[in-house]
Amino acid sequence: MLGKPTLSAIGAIVAATAAAAQTSPPYPQQPVKLVVGFAAGGPSDLVARVFADQAAKSLSQTVIVENKPGANAVLATEAVAAAKPDGLTLLAAATNHTMIPALYTGRIKFDAAKSFVPVCTLASSATVLVVGPSMPVKTVGEFLDRVKARPDTATYATPGQGSSPHLATEQFRKLAGLSMIHVPYKGAAPAVTDLIGGQVDLSFATVGSVLPHIKSGKLTALAVASRQRSALLPQVPTFEEVGIKGFVIDTWYGLLAPAGTPVEALRVLTREANDFARSPAVRERLAGAGLEPQGVCGEPFVAQIAREIDANTRIARELNLKTE
Repeated sequence: MLGKPTLSAIGAIVAATAAAAQTSPPYPQQPVKLVVGFAAGGPSDLVARVFADQAAKSLSQTVIVENKPGANAVLATEAVAAAKPDGLTLLAAATNHTMIPALYTGRIKFDAAKSFVPVCTLASSATVLVVGPSMPVKTVGEFLDRVKARPDTATYATPGQGSSPHLATEQFRKLAGLSMIHVPYKGAAPAVTDLIGGQVDLSFATVGSVLPHIKSGKLTALAVASRQRSALLPQVPTFEEVGIKGFVIDTWYGLLAPAGTPVEALRVLTREANDFARSPAVRERLAGAGLEPQGVCGEPFVAQIAREIDANTRIARELNLKTE
C-alpha cells in the first residue's frame, strides 16, 4: 500500500515543475502562419500583412500570410479550426466570421464561437451611410424625411444578398422604421459605381471603400455607425449623435486561434496585438486604406463576437437568408 506523499516530496515536485516551466522554450519556436479567407489585396489581407511584418520583427520569427479564399472565408476558417492548437496557425478573421453561422446553418465543419479563442482585434473600419446624386440630402434628418415620404421607392445597394452591408442596412431600416428596395450586386465595386452614377440611391459601406469618393464630392456621407466619430471623417456625425440609438456596425479585423491554444502563446499574441494597435507607423499604413488600428482583446472580444453572432442570426432568420 502506498503511503501519502511527504511534504518534502511535494516540494520537490513543485520545484521540478517550476524549473521545467522556466526552461521550456519561449513561443514561437517555428514560423507562424496567418490564414486569410480572402484574396490578396483586400482589407483583411492588408491588416494581416502589416501585422505579420511587425510581429516578425518583434518575435524574431517568420510570420507567413497564406491566402485561402472561398465561400465567404469558410474554407480558411475550416482549415484553421482543424489545425493543431499550438499557436502556429491563426485565422486572420473579420466581421464576416460572425455571419457564417447564420448563413451556412448545418453546412460548416466548425463552430464559429467554440472552435476558436478570440485573441484581439487588430483594426477596424467604420461603416458609413453614403448617398449618391439621386438622393439630394445632406443630413440624416433630411434623408429620413425624404425616404419616409416616399415608401418603397428609395433603393439601397449592397455587395450581395447576406453580405455585411445588407444585414447592416436591414438593422438600420428596422430601427428607423423605413421601407426601401434592396439592390444586390456582385461585389462592392459595382455597387459603388452605380451609386455614383445615380442608378441607386444609398449604401452602407466601409469608410475605406468610399473615402476617395466622399473627398471628391461624388458621394455624401451622412453618418457613421460607430461609437465615436471616425478619425478619417471627423466632420461626419455618428448615428447616436443624430438620434438613432444603438446602431453600431464597425467592421473589425482580428486574430482567432484554434480552441486549446496554449495560454503562453495567447499571452504573446495579445502583447503583439496591443503593440500593433499603439504603433504610429501602423496607424499611418492603415489610414491609406480607410482603416484604423484597434485592440479589443480577451473577454471583451469574446463577448463582442457572441453578440454579433446572435444579432446576425436573428436578422438572417427574419429575412430567411441562406447561402448556397
